[in-house]
Amino acid sequence: MILPGKTLGVLGGGQLGRMFAQAAERLGYRVHIYEPAEDSPAGEVSAREFNAPYTDAETLATFARSCAAVTYEFENVPVEPLWKIEKLTRLLPHWSVLETCQNRLREKHWLRKHAFPHVPFIEVEAGDDLGAAIRRLGLPCVVKTADFGYDGKGQLKVTSEDGIARAVEAFARQRSVVEKFIDFKCELSVIVARREDGVMATFPVAENIHTKHILDFSIVPARINAATLAEAEQLGRAIAEKIGLVGLLAIELFLTDRGEILVNELAPRPHNSGHWTLDACTTSQFEQHVRAVCGLPLGDTSVIKPVVMVNILGDAWKPTPAGAVTEPNWSMLLATPNAKLHLYGKREPRVGRKMGHFTVTGPTADAALEAARALKAKL
Repeated sequence: MILPGKTLGVLGGGQLGRMFAQAAERLGYRVHIYEPAEDSPAGEVSAREFNAPYTDAETLATFARSCAAVTYEFENVPVEPLWKIEKLTRLLPHWSVLETCQNRLREKHWLRKHAFPHVPFIEVEAGDDLGAAIRRLGLPCVVKTADFGYDGKGQLKVTSEDGIARAVEAFARQRSVVEKFIDFKCELSVIVARREDGVMATFPVAENIHTKHILDFSIVPARINAATLAEAEQLGRAIAEKIGLVGLLAIELFLTDRGEILVNELAPRPHNSGHWTLDACTTSQFEQHVRAVCGLPLGDTSVIKPVVMVNILGDAWKPTPAGAVTEPNWSMLLATPNAKLHLYGKREPRVGRKMGHFTVTGPTADAALEAARALKAKL
């Protein structure tokens, strides 16, 4: 057990690292951030920030030695530096979990090997006939890069012969995966925390609505039947157990029109669809991540009241004819009693960039969603 007063390290300096650091420090831990870019959102709220490439062995070693344990806030971290960290301090989750989840093909082969329900796919090596693979799987489908993809990056939906040509042009020179397009009823996610001794806790299943491949709304409780909720939670626990998780794991799921649950992707870290836990759950996903990594008792994951989380993208900052930028209507949002605003400290708003989020609670999930949509429209 790593008790409060110790220092925890985080690889990556984005908003997930920021909210992890805030949760850790409330529990009495110091947090060090390792982030190649200076002035990161996580670095702003942490005791120390190390700015160097992941290939800088000396700085990485200094960082690792300063921490009782190291975790990560996103998957785009090279695996090789993790081997060095593991020789100097505890790394949780284990580097092998990251290695599996950061590559779509490794992840899908792992799901197939362990007989977890997943989206049908075909592996395509660089230089192979991508067009033939697409035709073999059938249209519509989705072509994705094998490595380092999130928020819709590195993927293309293909629905026609013209689309096949565009996919070949975009992906033929790199390793990729062709997935069957799933006509789903809704998208779900479940977040599981697991300690080293195998004790687990799951957060209630979230129902997610995406716009242009980026999460727009997360709705809790998910508006599906109790049997499906239980099946999704059990699937999440089984995956966390099999992969040997110590920390936090988000499992993104499709619920098909036929009632099947299929695994879409895994993320061994706090997840965008879990941000609602900050305001409507006894224990947030970030605090739970700290508890799991440190071997503390896992917190209560009960929902206090129905909630909807809404992402705030850089699109909400509107350009003026004079070349300036108009801030979103924060006063309106802050004056709403059942809404809570979270901004990530990012200096430059860009289209599609996650700048913050807000949550809205209500008597029911539908009521909270209606209120959330209205607030977003006025933002």
